[in-house]
Amino acid sequence: MAGKSESGKKNKQTLRDKPVRLKELAEYLGLNPSTISVVLNDTPGRSIPEATRQRIKEAAQKLNYQPNLVARSFRNRRTLTIGIMVPVLSDGYHTEIMTGAGDCLVNAGYFYFTAHHRHRPALVEQYSRQLVAKGAEGLICIDTALDHPMSVPVVAVAGHRHIRNVTNVVLDHRRAAELAIQHLYTLGHRRIAFMHGQPFSSDSNDRWQSIVDVCNGLGLPMHPELIMQLDRDISTPELGYPVVEHLVRGRRKFTALVCFNDVAAIGAIRGLRDLGLRVPEDVSVIGFDDIKAAAFLTPGLTTIRQPLAEMGRFAAQYMVNRLNQTEEFREQVAFEPELIVRESTAPPRRS
Repeated sequence: MAGKSESGKKNKQTLRDKPVRLKELAEYLGLNPSTISVVLNDTPGRSIPEATRQRIKEAAQKLNYQPNLVARSFRNRRTLTIGIMVPVLSDGYHTEIMTGAGDCLVNAGYFYFTAHHRHRPALVEQYSRQLVAKGAEGLICIDTALDHPMSVPVVAVAGHRHIRNVTNVVLDHRRAAELAIQHLYTLGHRRIAFMHGQPFSSDSNDRWQSIVDVCNGLGLPMHPELIMQLDRDISTPELGYPVVEHLVRGRRKFTALVCFNDVAAIGAIRGLRDLGLRVPEDVSVIGFDDIKAAAFLTPGLTTIRQPLAEMGRFAAQYMVNRLNQTEEFREQVAFEPELIVRESTAPPRRS
């Protein structure tokens, strides 16, 4: 009896350690394989009790169920593949969105390709068509200026694209601008310098127009000499460093700086420090995005948080739902920003 018990224990352990297939999961649960398939694939049109659904999902997780993607693709004549387009993967903004999207797709049983286009229009067009030609059922475009219609569903994260069959996942830029400018205004800042984002960045125009509208609403002057246009195609702190050099060496008086993103803010803070200015005692600095590094700077960076990973997860789940025909087309979905106050902003120093 002892030997038999040990053998049974070993078999159970092996079952948990090794991925199980649909047939084994069905035998374990005593259910029809088609019922399990409907639940795990979120197939519409079948009424299955919630208790049964929960039991199936718990067992699938417990037994490390792995779907046979090749068989499923052949059976449904689908590739279960998504194309993800992104400019670069070298900074927190893009990687956080990618992480959210990628985790969701993997959990849903999808494979994905990535294509990096460096904001080059020719590559955006070439890669988008190549991804579809290689079997991508849909495209997730992150900070990508897609300007042509596609034959597959497209979800654009950041930057509104007025193109057929494109769902836009965006931030409420008006609210973001209100949070940033009103924070500085309430602290007492009236001479504020601004970074205008690069022309090729998807969010630049919407974010800038929102800033202009909020400043006009507050009666806050925007001094032309304090508006710095970014144009370099880089995603490192070097983006913000020359901005403060230009402002300070040009003897342009300002007490606060609104940066286009956190990466530029990191470079700006270093530049101010190298020029003998303190943050926030001499100049307050506010960023945008709330990447992971923002909380670990000295001083900690006040910033506008975008729910980047959440936006990526939503884009991926919405794509899966669209492909499974369980969700209607939506042109735009807006996410709310949040002001994160840390140590890089303070009232201006009295003259």
